[in-house]
Amino acid sequence: MKQAITTLSISVLFGLAVTGCDNSAKVPTADKVPTADKAADSTSSNASTPITIGYSDWPGFVAWQVAIEKGWLKEAGLNVDFKWFDYSASLSAFAANQLDAVLVTNGDNLVNASGGTKGMMIMVTDYSAGNDVIIAKEGINSISDLKGKSVATEKGLVDHLLLSTALDDSKIPATDVKLVNSVTNELPQVFTSKDISAIAVWQPVANQALKAVAGSKIIYTSKDKPGLIYDTLSVNASHLSAHKEDWKKLIQVWDKTVKYIQDPATHADAVKIMANRVGVDPAQYEQFIDGTHLLDLAANKQVFAKGDGFDSIYGSTYHVNKFNVSNGIYKAEVDADGLIYPSLVEELK
Repeated sequence: MKQAITTLSISVLFGLAVTGCDNSAKVPTADKVPTADKAADSTSSNASTPITIGYSDWPGFVAWQVAIEKGWLKEAGLNVDFKWFDYSASLSAFAANQLDAVLVTNGDNLVNASGGTKGMMIMVTDYSAGNDVIIAKEGINSISDLKGKSVATEKGLVDHLLLSTALDDSKIPATDVKLVNSVTNELPQVFTSKDISAIAVWQPVANQALKAVAGSKIIYTSKDKPGLIYDTLSVNASHLSAHKEDWKKLIQVWDKTVKYIQDPATHADAVKIMANRVGVDPAQYEQFIDGTHLLDLAANKQVFAKGDGFDSIYGSTYHVNKFNVSNGIYKAEVDADGLIYPSLVEELK
């Protein structure tokens, strides 16, 4: 995502006030789409016009490269153009109606909606399972030890969410920790300051920080809170309404892709494809795949079951919704249910 591997929540991009959202995850029918959108849908229904999807540098997104290079999209009868972006740029392009869909964290999809861009989350690619971490200096061994200490992270982004959740679980008020707002890519340098006891950061910047400060160690990761950070496929509502069968086929291709990556017989080939896409040695890239829990169709069915816990896309999204409001990312909670669209996953066998 941003620069290299991230699940970053680029909420600072969109400081817009909340606009109204539907109260349910029903997409508009074709006859309710504005005239300009009808024309666009008519054009996009032509087989020669590809579905455009923005993707970026996160293992759960880079995994699509396997499907692209194996030709599985064409085999499924799909004409899809995956467009490579820096993560923040992909969200800007989606907001500007330059893409039919974008790969985005569930929290950032809420931020998009608060600014007026309603993307329907039809599928979850993965959840962060170790790539987002809290690193502490020698002598600090747990989240509880952070009380009274200075912790650096980039305010409003996904590892601020990780830190906030970890503090809540340890019954430590946020006011008991001094939050030092720092640009993520500068955190390894910031961590060397004697005033900073810990940082919250994602990989591979985390590895740089560990090397920068002798004796430092990871004391908490997104693996400790599975489902806190979901990555999703978010689709323009009008396009979804007009092309549901195509989106179903795409979900089936994803299921095939996950199984190929997870199969010991084909795993190495998949890793090589993914690593080559981002210019990383396959052996090194394994670490980032290990920190990303990919979800096939069966797992998606479970995640889309409505619930308040992090094992549900609903519960996770409710949690980040409250976090975004409490940290001033937007003023009032977005209608999360109106952005989660489980129907396609539920209909597939």
